[in-house]
Amino acid sequence: MRDDQLMAKPFHLDGAAIAWVRETLKRLTPDEKIRQLFNLRIGGNEPEMLKAAQAFRPGSITRMPGPDWTAERHIIAEFNAAAPVPLLVSADLEGSRMSIPGGGEFPNPLALAAIDDVEFTTAVSEAMAREARQVGLNWSFTPVLDINAKFKSAIVATRGFGSNVDTIERHALAQIRAFQKLGIASAIKHWPGEGFDDRDQHLVTTVNPLSMAEWEAHFGRLYRAGIEAGAMSVMSAHIALPAFIRQHNPDAGVEAYRPASISRDLNERLLRQQLGFNGLIVSDATGMAGLKAWSTRADYLPELVAAGCDVILFADDAERDYGFVAAALEDGRLSWERVDDAVTRQLALKAALSLHKPTPMPAVDVAANRQLAEDAARRAPTLVKDTQALLPLVPETHRRVLVFSTGIVFPFIPHPVPFALPEMLRQNGFEVTMADKGVWVNPTDYDLVLYLFGEETLLTRGHSFLDWLRLNGDFITAMQRYWTDVPTLMISFGYPYYLYDAPRAPTYINAYSTTDTMQCAVVEALLGRHEWNSNSPVDPFAGDEQARY
Repeated sequence: MRDDQLMAKPFHLDGAAIAWVRETLKRLTPDEKIRQLFNLRIGGNEPEMLKAAQAFRPGSITRMPGPDWTAERHIIAEFNAAAPVPLLVSADLEGSRMSIPGGGEFPNPLALAAIDDVEFTTAVSEAMAREARQVGLNWSFTPVLDINAKFKSAIVATRGFGSNVDTIERHALAQIRAFQKLGIASAIKHWPGEGFDDRDQHLVTTVNPLSMAEWEAHFGRLYRAGIEAGAMSVMSAHIALPAFIRQHNPDAGVEAYRPASISRDLNERLLRQQLGFNGLIVSDATGMAGLKAWSTRADYLPELVAAGCDVILFADDAERDYGFVAAALEDGRLSWERVDDAVTRQLALKAALSLHKPTPMPAVDVAANRQLAEDAARRAPTLVKDTQALLPLVPETHRRVLVFSTGIVFPFIPHPVPFALPEMLRQNGFEVTMADKGVWVNPTDYDLVLYLFGEETLLTRGHSFLDWLRLNGDFITAMQRYWTDVPTLMISFGYPYYLYDAPRAPTYINAYSTTDTMQCAVVEALLGRHEWNSNSPVDPFAGDEQARY
């Protein structure tokens, strides 16, 4: 990289910072440069695991922090003590169950889009950034610029700001500015744009099917706006953009479906040259099938760097993966010039964040953050429809409640987590029974049937839908619909499109996030203690007109 590139957006480095970048690159050995390319995923506190990861001396790590913030900072300090260069420490600051433990249970992006108050999104994002800094983070793989166009997608769902490009742009830019003002670099994702393919790149290379004119009106607009706002990094995903490849090669064949993460055309020609992005490019996770389905790990790891990625996200076996990159440098598939450029961009980002010198940590008011999260929870839940005039609930009328639920499903938790909401109802005078799977229900035994769903974005799920068989337990009970006999309420604390599979459900609420904070706020609204939101950031009827009635 030239000095003028280091001085330009998004780094804005001064002479002293540029000198640090140049001097640091010069003193790094070839071995250290290769290790700088890797971002290792670090979970838990097991001493031997931490020691092995620290000994690898990566350029960055991704950390899923625990509730002891002092211990978290100590772990990061130990990584930095072992490293030749201060580390980028990343996470997915997406709110909800990805919030920092011990802090506020912040809303996810879809809930913020439902509130649709940019000043509020800014306040939430600043609070998230302050907490992130307290646990040693300085880089977030957010905001998500994906467009929730295909409702069956399990991968976009609650992680993005909905389906409207205007809404996505407003809130994403607010988050970029808030994060970076407080020392958290943003990585906008998933380049070149997810959401028009309802499949999951964790399982398959997904395809952005738009023409280039359509792409420019959607993702081109969003990424250009993010770059103009100063986003410091972009995550290049395992997503193909055939229209762009065929512009230059009409007979591309299978090459039109090459994932962006290993496509020089999409990273260099489109992102850097046409959109003018000068910052750091990080690959999406290298263990995902959307990349693994393309070639062997020995081939695609060095190819990521050769194709323009400056950071390799995650390792299967760090030393083995190091060997794959070293072998490619030995046989010429990867050049040292490209490695130097990648490491220079990493160093530039670190200098832009002032990681090379002592910097004050922003103060955190955890009590205020929790109050902010509660305010969000009150404002977000959307009453989509109430055709039976059911709400508000009162114990005198709806005392006997039968609950059907498959629990809260979260990608990083092996088993569903029970909802807290049934107990909250009990504390407010209701008699709550949890339905047994496969058991026939006599509607006259209950005053209310309540369906609770807790599926936020589900990595590796494939598709999201209301699974009546899993919910009810067998073939016969899966076909029962109780709302013709007894008042019925359906609430989703995540995926917002269940009306597609239950269009005649008479009362339906989207609450977006599975946290206890959100569940408590929903109970308060159910009892008429505060108003419902009426704004939907997506079409909750999934294009099915009958679901409106």
